[in-house]
Amino acid sequence: MGEKIVGFHQARLARIQNINLHDVLKKKNPYLFRAKNLLTSHELIASILEAFVSSSEEELFGEFLEEIAIYVSQQSYGGRKSSAAGIDLEFDRQGIRYIVAVKSGPAWGNSGQYKALERCFRDATKVLRQSQSSKHVQAILGICYGKQRTTDRGLYQKITGQNFWEFISGNENLYTDLIEPIGREAARHFEMYMEEKNKLYNRFTKEFLDEFCGASGVIDWEKLVAFNSGNKNPSTRPLRHRKP
Repeated sequence: MGEKIVGFHQARLARIQNINLHDVLKKKNPYLFRAKNLLTSHELIASILEAFVSSSEEELFGEFLEEIAIYVSQQSYGGRKSSAAGIDLEFDRQGIRYIVAVKSGPAWGNSGQYKALERCFRDATKVLRQSQSSKHVQAILGICYGKQRTTDRGLYQKITGQNFWEFISGNENLYTDLIEPIGREAARHFEMYMEEKNKLYNRFTKEFLDEFCGASGVIDWEKLVAFNSGNKNPSTRPLRHRKP
C-alpha cells in the first residue's frame, strides 16, 4: 500500500510541475473573478491556483482511493481490476461475483452520471450472467467516505464509508487504519510540494503581469476575457439561417 500512497504524492507533484498559465486561464471563469473584485495579479493568481489545485487533487485522490480499494480487495478476497466499462473492481465471495464502482465521496456525480453508471452495471451483469461461472452477480456502488447507511437500489447496493472498507476487506476498522499511513507519507512530501507550488505561484504571477496587465499594473480585463472566450476572427462570417 505504501507504494500507492507514494505514487499519489508523485502524481500530485507532477501535476503542478507540468501546467502552464494559458491552460489554466482557459479553464477558469474570468467573469467570476471580476465579480469577486480581484484587483491585483497576486489575488487573481492565488484564486486561480487554489481552484485548479483543489479540482486537480479531487481527481487524483479519487483515482488513488480506487487503487487502494482494489489493492485491499486483492489482499483480502483476490479482487482484481475490472475490464468492464465503468466498473473498477471485481471479486468473488461465497459464490457471488461482486462488481464494484468506486467513488471517492457521496457527491460524486449528477443524475446523468448515475444513469450512465446504471447502464454499466446492467451491461456488466448481463455479460457475467451469460458466462457459466458467474450466475450470481451483485453490483455495488462503493463510496469511500460518508455516513450514509447501506441502501439497496434494486439494480445495485450503495455502500458508504466504514461499511464500504469493511465490505472489501473484512476489517471494520480499516477506514481509520488508513489514516496513519496516508498522513505519514503526506508529511514526508509536504516540503517538496510546497516548494514547487510557490515556484509555480511566482512564475504565474510574473507571466500574468507581463501579458495581462498594463504599464500601470492594472489588470486588463478585456484582454483577459478575449483570451479566455474570444472565438471570432475577422474572416469569420455569421452563419446563415436556412429557411424552413
